[in-house]
Amino acid sequence: MSGIKLIRFVGLLEGISFLLILFVSMPLKYMADIHEPNQIIGMGHGVLFILYVAIVLYIHLTVKWGFKNSVWAFLASLIPFGTFVADKKIFKEFDK
Repeated sequence: MSGIKLIRFVGLLEGISFLLILFVSMPLKYMADIHEPNQIIGMGHGVLFILYVAIVLYIHLTVKWGFKNSVWAFLASLIPFGTFVADKKIFKEFDK
């Protein structure tokens, strides 16, 4: 699997896990006092986030897609729905 295909896949999973934290596990934790989903989804999201950032760094060094694209790809992981936007605006044009 190429680096671009890998980041598209991991970015999708990371984005989904981020949304699950925001809209499922955090409300359960703070509104219903149910902590277990937050611990499980949080651990998975943490692993996916670290993997995503590592792949961005790897692609930055190997594909030479530019500093600007790398910064935008990293910032996309910090905002909700960001990895989905990055997939359409950055990753898709390199995955040809």
